[in-house]
Amino acid sequence: MTTEDSTERTVVTNRKALHDYFILERFETGIVLKGTEVKSLRQGSANLQDGYAMVRNGEVWLIGLHISPFEKGNINNHDPKRERKLLMHRKEIRKLIGKTSDKGTTLVPLRVYFKSNIVKLELGLARGKQLHDKREAIAKREMERQLRRDYAR
Repeated sequence: MTTEDSTERTVVTNRKALHDYFILERFETGIVLKGTEVKSLRQGSANLQDGYAMVRNGEVWLIGLHISPFEKGNINNHDPKRERKLLMHRKEIRKLIGKTSDKGTTLVPLRVYFKSNIVKLELGLARGKQLHDKREAIAKREMERQLRRDYAR
């Protein structure tokens, strides 16, 4: 869990990514959105489950983020599954190109949040977990939970 500033408000988190991947590095990125997408995010209607990012032509693109159409929108409403451009410094993009070329690493969105009324995306450089790693993590979490219960008594 990450600590949040008083100016940050998390919209959606990708809990499945934390279960399926080891997060090697985290990046804070901006995201190019349309007006109705921002309004939908303010209502909390987004889903990161199937999302991933890729570097294409020196730009980082987010694919699979589902932002539901704005309820009170009109014919100018957005496509819920469209690809969205991520805003990062050129130096960070070059770093990502080098690291994602390694076999087994990918870019997964971890959470979408508002930071001073600006939509931000936390992007993680991740390596996939094997089945035994997932079981280990679950066992560790259960043991910690049991210790907290015993300590509370």
